[in-house]
Amino acid sequence: MKKYIISLDQGTTSCRSILFDRNKKIIHTEQKEFSQIMPENGWVEHDPLEILETQLFTLKKVIEKSGIKANEIESIGITNQRETTVLWDKSTGKPVYNAIVWQDNRTSEFCKTLIREGKEEIIKEKTGLVVDSYFSSTKIHWILNNVPECDKLLSNNNLLFGTIDCWLIWNLTGNHFTDLTNASRTQLLNIKEIKWDTELLSFFKVPIQVLPELKESADEFGNWEFNGVNIPILGVAGDQQAALFGQECYEVGMAKNTYGTGCFMLLNTGENSISSQNGLLTTIAWSINGKVNYALEGSVFIAGAAIQWLRDGLKIITHANETEQLANETRDEDVIFVPSFSGLGAPYWNMNVKGTIFGLSRNSGSKEICKAALESLALQTRDVLIAMEKDANLKLTTLAVDGGACENNFLMQFQADVLNCNVSRPSMIESTALGAALLAGYKNDFFTQNNEDNRDIFRPNPSHKINQKIKNWNKAIQTLLTHYDI
Repeated sequence: MKKYIISLDQGTTSCRSILFDRNKKIIHTEQKEFSQIMPENGWVEHDPLEILETQLFTLKKVIEKSGIKANEIESIGITNQRETTVLWDKSTGKPVYNAIVWQDNRTSEFCKTLIREGKEEIIKEKTGLVVDSYFSSTKIHWILNNVPECDKLLSNNNLLFGTIDCWLIWNLTGNHFTDLTNASRTQLLNIKEIKWDTELLSFFKVPIQVLPELKESADEFGNWEFNGVNIPILGVAGDQQAALFGQECYEVGMAKNTYGTGCFMLLNTGENSISSQNGLLTTIAWSINGKVNYALEGSVFIAGAAIQWLRDGLKIITHANETEQLANETRDEDVIFVPSFSGLGAPYWNMNVKGTIFGLSRNSGSKEICKAALESLALQTRDVLIAMEKDANLKLTTLAVDGGACENNFLMQFQADVLNCNVSRPSMIESTALGAALLAGYKNDFFTQNNEDNRDIFRPNPSHKINQKIKNWNKAIQTLLTHYDI
């Protein structure tokens, strides 16, 4: 009898493999970090072969350490960092260049050219996305124009493109597939007609033969052979869409926010693709049984990465969980930290803004900076939520949360306070991995239905102090937008 599903959770800083049983319970987890490559200011790269090696290591390790047999595994689900771009030689499997990560902004000048040429509205209408270096399209363009090997591979029809899900699927199964959620983040997919768009391909000068075949989120992606057993991959979704599915936000108007390397809020809009008038993105949430479900999304580029910077850059903490105590040990309300290391995402979309700290005094120290860093996650989320409520014409009463930083009680209470709505944290916060598992088990009804989930509810406690913090934040954002005007 098949007893388990394994989720491959390929993130921006680490790869994980998580084993679920039929009751959605985590049996075992393996995790391993991989290298962050930053060759120039604003450039962020990963080694695709290291990602593959690291992901396979955790996959095999989770099977070995849990003591299960390969023939007990129902299927595999994959969820992944989105937009990150790999091009490789299909005859050798060797990447032609490092993966260019979603945070990378080397293509910002090309984006400005597209805007000057008047292509922004066409791109937004077809893809639901703004013109920004965030997405795969300009990253593919950069590699094609800066790696001489690409010309020869193209002429021999040996060059392939993929986001990280596609790269893993190709290496595990030999199939050049991607799912619609990941495809919708390339800026090459027409999200209404559900096909690669020839006009978009001409804008970015991307040949259609390098693109993968499109599949639904719950679909057959091929088999991974392990110890003589073929284990099917049956579910794939980009990390934020997987988290929306994992939080079971199946109804229109339900929303979740994930606190990871970045911060990502998605609102389910059902079969209606709402075109944002307030700086948000329209994206495919998932596709199952021939039906496409859409979402509004607000993307904050730097969230948990700001805490990582406190640890690795400033070295004022040794572990992220120290920030809660440090934040509680100071009452300083003046320090505002805008961690825009990769520019500002939604709803502002300014690629030029740099990270800045306001309001420092002689009394400011590590505690004050830690507190301001935590608060920045919640304040950036507030900006996104306001835009989302305007676009969807609704008032959110509860925000579901997940991701590592949502374990921080100081942050969650502050989030409820600045949003003035309830924040609902599940007892099992691995929503992204669970979403991939639910998709992988969808067609065969693998999971038992509707397990009781005990949630922590953080209720808002608005005050003059909170209102002043919001005013100071807004003033800081406007100052930066003025200073770094495109």
